[in-house]
Amino acid sequence: MIDVVMPQMGESIVEGTLTKWLKKIGDRVERDEPLFEISTDKVDTEIPAPIGGTLASTLVEEGKTVAINTVVARIDETGAAAAPAAAKTSASPQPLPAPPAPAPPQPLAAAAPVPEPEPPAQAASAGAAGPLSPLVRRMAREQNIDLRQVRGSGAGGRITKQDLESYLAQASARPAQAPPPPPKPAVQPQPAPAVPAPPSALELPPLPRAEPAKVRVEAMSVMRSKIAEHMVTSKNVSAHVTTVHKIDLTRVAKIRERNKAEVQARHGFSLTYLPFVTRAAAEALRAYPLANASIEGSNIIYHNEIHIGIAVALENGLIVPVIRNADEKSVLGLQRAIADLSARARSRQLKPDEVQGGTFSITNFGSFGSLFGTPIINQPQVAILGVGMVEKTPVVTEDDAIAIRSISLVGLTFDHRLIDGAYADQFLTKLKNVIETFSEEVL
Repeated sequence: MIDVVMPQMGESIVEGTLTKWLKKIGDRVERDEPLFEISTDKVDTEIPAPIGGTLASTLVEEGKTVAINTVVARIDETGAAAAPAAAKTSASPQPLPAPPAPAPPQPLAAAAPVPEPEPPAQAASAGAAGPLSPLVRRMAREQNIDLRQVRGSGAGGRITKQDLESYLAQASARPAQAPPPPPKPAVQPQPAPAVPAPPSALELPPLPRAEPAKVRVEAMSVMRSKIAEHMVTSKNVSAHVTTVHKIDLTRVAKIRERNKAEVQARHGFSLTYLPFVTRAAAEALRAYPLANASIEGSNIIYHNEIHIGIAVALENGLIVPVIRNADEKSVLGLQRAIADLSARARSRQLKPDEVQGGTFSITNFGSFGSLFGTPIINQPQVAILGVGMVEKTPVVTEDDAIAIRSISLVGLTFDHRLIDGAYADQFLTKLKNVIETFSEEVL
């Protein structure tokens, strides 16, 4: 028997929640095949089997949180089933079972039941080239993908996770077509029913008594609980202050307009405003390193490398994957990293080290139409940049003329224990100057 343990998903992780078993006792499991799903305060992910064999036993129930290195299951590497009752024999004779009662006769005219059609992802799996991994089947089911439309690049034409991600990226780039309206059935004209005269006020029945409001109660998910814990901790630890500057992104808007079609065709991703802001933030962090520091007790930790976390909204929460050495990347390199991390965050494919070690964070709530906000600092960092929506605005220029500019309100929320208001405004002024003087070479 081989023990399967709760893995340590990062240096700071001491426990994990087993959210779902992907195999049942007695099932055959191959080496590196997903065996169960876990959730931590950093990432949700699938854990592969350490060895091939038969799942002999599971020792931790779904939804239970256990410490790292806790044995959660055992695998019989010989391949024997987990002692099913039918495989056991006994030396003592057993009485013969009674013959089954004859089934009642069925009428000759009874119709055979019509099988229900399979969902597209399941129906296509039988016809897809090569076997499908559980991850591919789950992604196809969750994204409602017809696997018959996906071309496999794996051995023997097998469909891989990367094939599904490419298919989804291509599908999102195509304009959505509304399905044709169903044909209207012919309706025979009917005579209008007679409308009775409304009753008088004295004849109206009494109004029903108001019923108490109906509610639905469910437990918080592990991710939601951890987010709540971290947010409250951050507010209790840091002295939050926010300063907001108005930044002109007209130059950036023109650079995007001139290059976005070529970037999409050559690299396969859209060119957004966020990598320009991230590049400017990296330059501002070099000029004002206190915003790139962190606090540990009464000590200030100065980080020589710039690792910027980008907040990604998920269906049931928020996660902040980290771009390592962001100051060494071009705008296109930053856009590629943002697109990759965001896609893998939403498909739960991030690695533990990709969501830790950040020294500064950016949240782009402007993508949802917000003008500005006051985000909470991601501990143990001391600052987070909030980027509002970019909108065309009439602006009075230096020569007292009125011009239309692409304006965004960008705010820095900082820890007043370490950073003062003047320093925060100097940081934002540097970021503003970098953005407003960008040229084509920044790509």
